[in-house]
Amino acid sequence: MKARSALAAVTATGALALVLAGCGDSDSGSGSGSASGSGAGAELSVGAAYIPQPVSDSMAAGFLTITNEGDAKDELTSVTSEAGDVTVHETVDGTMKEVDRLPIPAHGKLVLESGGNHLMFERLKQRFKEGQTVSVELRFAHADPVTVELPVKAATYRPTTGQPEHSEHSGH
Repeated sequence: MKARSALAAVTATGALALVLAGCGDSDSGSGSGSASGSGAGAELSVGAAYIPQPVSDSMAAGFLTITNEGDAKDELTSVTSEAGDVTVHETVDGTMKEVDRLPIPAHGKLVLESGGNHLMFERLKQRFKEGQTVSVELRFAHADPVTVELPVKAATYRPTTGQPEHSEHSGH
């Protein structure tokens, strides 16, 4: 139940960092919550997650950063949500296309951001409004699936760059 309590704290504070796997002491300096699972050598955390309030009733984009501090690479293979259909899109030279996976390098990051790789929500069951949260389940090639709450921000919201994006680690 500790992971559920941590997830509730993450949702309540708007901080979005979930540890999928890792060992060590908790560091609450970032105001993040944590949950743990098996990562097969990857040590993944999710942060900076949000959805800009969509201008369309049927489509929206989602953004987040997956950090891998482990020695093994992993891949984001799919995303599901009760809010609608979600696909993973890669953007190359200004052209986006749906892909079946995106790599998360060992000791690296997968950044899903405006103008780059992103999540695409289609066939929305309702229009997202600022202040709501949208639950998604991230699935990986090796790590266990994890549920993340993405807050809906203003359509013009852009995250601050250059801030540390480190999440807590929970031992297991």
